[in-house]
Amino acid sequence: MASSAAVLVDKLACIRGQRLLFRDLSFRVEPGQVLSLEGPNGAGKTSLLRMIAGFIAPAAGTIAIGSVADAEERGRRIGWLGHHDAAKPQLSPREVLTFFARLCGSDADIAGTLAELGLGSLADLPCQYLSAGQKKRLAMARLKISKRAVWLLDEPLAALDADGKGRAAGLVRTHCLAGGIAIAATHEPLGLACERLTLGAAA
Repeated sequence: MASSAAVLVDKLACIRGQRLLFRDLSFRVEPGQVLSLEGPNGAGKTSLLRMIAGFIAPAAGTIAIGSVADAEERGRRIGWLGHHDAAKPQLSPREVLTFFARLCGSDADIAGTLAELGLGSLADLPCQYLSAGQKKRLAMARLKISKRAVWLLDEPLAALDADGKGRAAGLVRTHCLAGGIAIAATHEPLGLACERLTLGAAA
């Protein structure tokens, strides 16, 4: 994993559909930390993640990873886990991870990563036969092999059973113990020691 610098958010504002979700939002996440983004539906949790990733621009304020503020350059340091699994139905989990490893220039242990997420016995099964929870596990495996320093997680525990939640929490814990950063939008406890930031829907 590439070494990380702190994620710095300063006086950020978000407007979506002509509605102000938040403004003057500032925080800092250091290497080794987990930040849990909490709040009601529509408070702007996913929008905040997408801004940090560089997918959308803030209405005001700045975002940087260390000294890197350019959105495209910032994105090269970020691993993203959203609601889409990014797994082609006809490919197997092993093939999906092999593709992403090559894309990221990663020398990750594919078989070991699949086993870590409880997918070892399904490594060669076409993804169209995976359950929603198994696809989420595969997305977590893809995140690990990316070897990106900053992980942005949008509802990482959704669709996972108790075993899957434990494995996901362990993966994030290991990532941060190695100096990585994780920022997760969630409606349930992550099962990790973390900082918390609550967003409230604007009136």
